[in-house]
Amino acid sequence: MENNARWAALTAVAPVAWGTNYWVTREFLPPDTPLYGAALRALPAGLVLLGLCRQRPRGACWWQSAVLGLLNVSVFFVLVYAASQLLPTSIASTVMALSPLAMMLLAWPLLSERPGLPHLAGAAIGLGGVCLMLLTGTAGARASGLLASAAAMLVSSTGYILAKRWNTGTDVLASTAWQLIAGGLFLLPAAAAVEGPPPALSAPELLAFGYVALVATALAFTAWFTGLRHLPAGTVGLVGLLNPVTGVLLGTAVAGEVLTARQLCGLALVLVGVVLGRPARAGRRGAGPAPLRPAPGKPPPRALHLQPPVRIGEEEQKAAPRACQDE
Repeated sequence: MENNARWAALTAVAPVAWGTNYWVTREFLPPDTPLYGAALRALPAGLVLLGLCRQRPRGACWWQSAVLGLLNVSVFFVLVYAASQLLPTSIASTVMALSPLAMMLLAWPLLSERPGLPHLAGAAIGLGGVCLMLLTGTAGARASGLLASAAAMLVSSTGYILAKRWNTGTDVLASTAWQLIAGGLFLLPAAAAVEGPPPALSAPELLAFGYVALVATALAFTAWFTGLRHLPAGTVGLVGLLNPVTGVLLGTAVAGEVLTARQLCGLALVLVGVVLGRPARAGRRGAGPAPLRPAPGKPPPRALHLQPPVRIGEEEQKAAPRACQDE
């Protein structure tokens, strides 16, 4: 039996890394080249993962990787940048906190994962916690910024669910690398057309891009997509609520911000929402229902003799996970 707590802990690496990414980007990266910033974040990360797995797509994985790269990387990064420019961070983060609910609703028709009451309650409680932590009012909110933030949330949620739906057993490093490279290649011509030549980067900016590419992108996306393979989409979405929690705690640790009682209550609610999203534990391996006792005076039921299951040939088993990759 898979250890769900272990997969949830691994998945949590992604929102924690994304939470630190906001601070690193704001403090060290150039603010006037968002398209190049997104491309320099995605392409090196994808190339590093590709060098580790040394696999290339084949068949349907070519166009699937292109679609996922467009949704999860290119369009998502641009919409997040637009939302950050048009909205206060608190409002943008609150809109993005709707992602768990969106993932649950999309997983219902696309993955046949019907959201249960604990998941829905966790999404509602977690959203309330994010509002308590971050939302101080709607002053400065623009309709265009709200649309950009909502679109980013829907685009990424759709991309994550499609990645889970199209999973054919391909190595997660390979599928993540293909998405990042495709997304980066979509961004490069747009960056050249809109922002001109690439920016000259200082040493601190190069180090910051290294962190963003390797930790907040390569490691984070690999952990996220690994979680999607082993956990229900609703559980993964709720784990993503650790993103704003990380941002608040990082502001306290690095910027010297003081946590208010309201923020502490919100943080506690978010953690409750994440805990509610835990998948139900399966029974112990090998444990079955209690044997039926015959009624008094009646003979015990005859045992059923079942035929052993037919095993799939080893060649078919080995070929299945390689449906989307070359040697």
